[in-house]
Amino acid sequence: MNPVAPFAHEALFYRDEDAFLAGTARFVTGGVDRGEPVLVAVPEASIGALRERLGDAADEVHFIDMTEAGRNPGRIIPGVLMAFSASTQRRFRMVGEPMWPGRTALEYPACVQHEALINTAFEGRQGVILCPYDATALPGHVLEDARRTHPVVIDGERRMASEWYTDQAGLADIYNVPLPPPPAGVEEHPFTVGTLAHMRKLVAAFAHWLRREQVEDLMLAVNELTTNSILHASGRGVLRMWRENDTAVCEVSDEGSGFPPSFTGLSGFGIVMVNLLCDLVRTHTSHSGTTVRVYLGR
Repeated sequence: MNPVAPFAHEALFYRDEDAFLAGTARFVTGGVDRGEPVLVAVPEASIGALRERLGDAADEVHFIDMTEAGRNPGRIIPGVLMAFSASTQRRFRMVGEPMWPGRTALEYPACVQHEALINTAFEGRQGVILCPYDATALPGHVLEDARRTHPVVIDGERRMASEWYTDQAGLADIYNVPLPPPPAGVEEHPFTVGTLAHMRKLVAAFAHWLRREQVEDLMLAVNELTTNSILHASGRGVLRMWRENDTAVCEVSDEGSGFPPSFTGLSGFGIVMVNLLCDLVRTHTSHSGTTVRVYLGR
């Protein structure tokens, strides 16, 4: 019996739609022909054309709109990639496009950290993840970071080991950058274990313009963050809240070192849940403590 190849994480640089379709279709049909479960998670605008290029093979592929499922970069690994790979015992194949034109500068550090964490999250698993990058529309520094986070880069007909591939923990730490300061006049509420229930009420009152289920999600996320401050930091912290257009922003700061690690070695289950609930989660940890900022909007 031939040995099964280990996990691979590859970047595909494309410069027009045809190059995108050629590279992804070749990758997908290779998996379908081998009987491998295949997931394609790309922006919805690309799904129709790829289905057409794949023909009958598209019926064997699971498609997801990445702009929805991966709107929060921190949601992609647990909510998309791991969820799919856990559904099978066979070698898997996935296309995941986490960075597309239109991603904001606020989201970008989380995108790089996501790509770096893939290499740890799937270490030892049997599968391949291909990450397309629009080499025409994306800035040069995005492509440079893609070379740093992917051991293999495919550019046109060339498939090569990336000379820029680097220590992923160190790269993720590079993007552990300070968050933009909150606007003036934000709500600010110090909390301790005795005031956690009151914090939930304050969040509900603050986010009154959101849909009921969104308010509940935000309350749950903030409760997880404040509870973590009580259990794993100094036993106290500060909750700040403000509105950016139709988006509710909540920030929890404490003197701790962040969420405790889980058995995956990536992050605690609590922060995974927070990422699944919110549209964006940004974290900064320094010698003075940890700040976690969550965004949830209409």
